[in-house]
Amino acid sequence: MEYTSYQTQIIKQYYNNRENIMMQKLSELTTELYLAEGKKRVRVWKRISAALTQLGVEPARIEQLVNMDNPAKLVEFLERRT
Repeated sequence: MEYTSYQTQIIKQYYNNRENIMMQKLSELTTELYLAEGKKRVRVWKRISAALTQLGVEPARIEQLVNMDNPAKLVEFLERRT
């Protein structure tokens, strides 16, 4: 599939800003995590895990964060990445 020059520019901008986009998404998910309970909390952690994987975080570190189930620790981790 061929893209127009405008579409190509949009795609390039997305990939150039991908880390910032993922960090924003993780920030929003962290807020959700503070408010979530039960099954919804498990779903939010799955979304957080997927986002962290896309950022290239080691699977062992992701598992550790999920097992701690502590939004404050997630915030600490994200702050150290920026």
